[in-house]
Amino acid sequence: MIQLNHAFSQKCRKSVAFAAGLALAHAAAAQAPLPLQDLSYFKTPAASWSIAGGVKADLTKPGALLLTPGTGILVNNPVNHNGADLFSNMEHGDVDIELEYLMAKGSNSGIYLQGRYEMQLMDSWGVTTPRAGDNGGMYQRWDDSKPEGQKGFEGTAPRQNATKAPGLWQNLKISFQAPRFNAAGQKVENARIVRAELNGVLIHEDVELTGPTRGAVSNTEAATGPLRIQGDHGAIAFRNIKITPFGKPRPQLANINYTVYKGRYYDTLNLSKLPPEAKGPLGNLTAGALAGLPNQYFINYTGTLKVTEGGTYHFNTAVPGGNGTVKIGGKAVGRQGVQLAAGDHPFELLYTKNQDWSNRSLALTVSGPGIRPFVIGDIITDGNNVDPILVEAPSNTLLRSFMDIPGKRVVHAISVGSPQQVHYTYDMDNGALVQVWRGGFLDATPMWYSRGDGSSRPRGAVQRFGMPVLALAKLATADGAWLKDTAGTGYTPKGYKLNRQDEPTFMYTLYGANVTDAVRALTSGDGIEREITVQNGGEGLYARLAESKHIEQANNGWYMVDGSYYIRLDDAGGAKATIRNSASGSQELVVPVQGKLRYSILF
Repeated sequence: MIQLNHAFSQKCRKSVAFAAGLALAHAAAAQAPLPLQDLSYFKTPAASWSIAGGVKADLTKPGALLLTPGTGILVNNPVNHNGADLFSNMEHGDVDIELEYLMAKGSNSGIYLQGRYEMQLMDSWGVTTPRAGDNGGMYQRWDDSKPEGQKGFEGTAPRQNATKAPGLWQNLKISFQAPRFNAAGQKVENARIVRAELNGVLIHEDVELTGPTRGAVSNTEAATGPLRIQGDHGAIAFRNIKITPFGKPRPQLANINYTVYKGRYYDTLNLSKLPPEAKGPLGNLTAGALAGLPNQYFINYTGTLKVTEGGTYHFNTAVPGGNGTVKIGGKAVGRQGVQLAAGDHPFELLYTKNQDWSNRSLALTVSGPGIRPFVIGDIITDGNNVDPILVEAPSNTLLRSFMDIPGKRVVHAISVGSPQQVHYTYDMDNGALVQVWRGGFLDATPMWYSRGDGSSRPRGAVQRFGMPVLALAKLATADGAWLKDTAGTGYTPKGYKLNRQDEPTFMYTLYGANVTDAVRALTSGDGIEREITVQNGGEGLYARLAESKHIEQANNGWYMVDGSYYIRLDDAGGAKATIRNSASGSQELVVPVQGKLRYSILF
């Protein structure tokens, strides 16, 4: 059964929330990772901390990381919890942090922003209902004076569990706003997580932190503090750490004037030949507050941009039903931004509204060196204000739709959801797995809102498998090139059948053989299991289990694919899997198929 959830979307958001996504994107582009050639970035690191060139975790051995010499990876490998927290030399206020981390099985760590507010790092692999103490959660505050069972309070769980398996690299982005204080040192605004993403999934947005969490370096809040990594609870590794501080003075827009021209305009205008409809000074950049505007118009704003600190500045306009162009010193500002010296600069904004159905609003987002994107102008509304249509999977659930992946639209896709919150998409045109993901099931808004376009979107942390191709092929030799299409194979889909638990088994014919393909979510929530059965397959039939840049054998029967997911070969009828190089320069994991093949994808 399909369960729908029409989520309520806010009509107006704070400018900080509107700009958060841009903040994270700009941080990643502007800031180089810490070199991690040594531990000099940190204060007096304990012996459990080191620098390595490579790191692996053994899924069968809790708490252990295997290191290889080199640089670029920060590692904490405590023995029997005999480790210590790591503190940065720098202290930060507002900051964006992006990093990758890898955890040992059963490990526990955390990142303390300003040394006071902990985001939990935890082996929460397979957890279906995450709590504040799970991976990506903002940990609880603590009061020892309260009765047992009430000492912990507040805390914020991640919106969904986007955690990968131990031994896999995970990506974390945090946009943090420090608490604010007045001249007398009194706190006037709480700290907050503006936005946080785990493995590409939004887990926090505009989360207020009323005070330090448990284990803080101090319960007294401050404008700045060190970055702190918990080091006494378990083995963990970090790489590609990017830290972008904010807090520089914002540019100011002064001496604003506007001139309105009536009509619908798409091309470059010669303002000297257009009669103005209205003009005058403005206290701030706005369209929504201007009275008497027609449905279609062009507004020319002029003013002075006052820049305190020189550097590269970026400008983005949000103009529903039209477009906007920013000019500094008479020159249009492109996507690469503009280099500005400290001082005053002539400012011009050309705003055209040519759709009569859209809201009348104008927002200009500005960012620069040490300046998080902020909004000048109207508070804008979210897109077309459509409440998303979300599909839940409280039981095994199937939904047919188009599915867009990079470079292709899969037109005969079936997405299968499970109560374990492990889901997958199957391509009926190729008998291929397209993707797997953990978390929420599907966003069906593109398919079901208004006329729709027939497509749906995964809602969790997605692992894709490249362009869909046949899972099975006949090869003259084990080194033969994998087929790019079904020509000459006799591939014919035969639909699917459901068992009593509403789990599908897909069926097709290939080379005259009958094939069944059963994909099941593991009851543990660790991933999926796939069992392919072939009748009358003949000789030379192979299955391609993975194709990627790098595949390595991790344990007996285990393979790691690009550090992103595992393949476990459960039953190949005695056949051996082979890692081979493809003509395109990638690697493939292939295995001969003799009647039945069963393997698992763990992620």
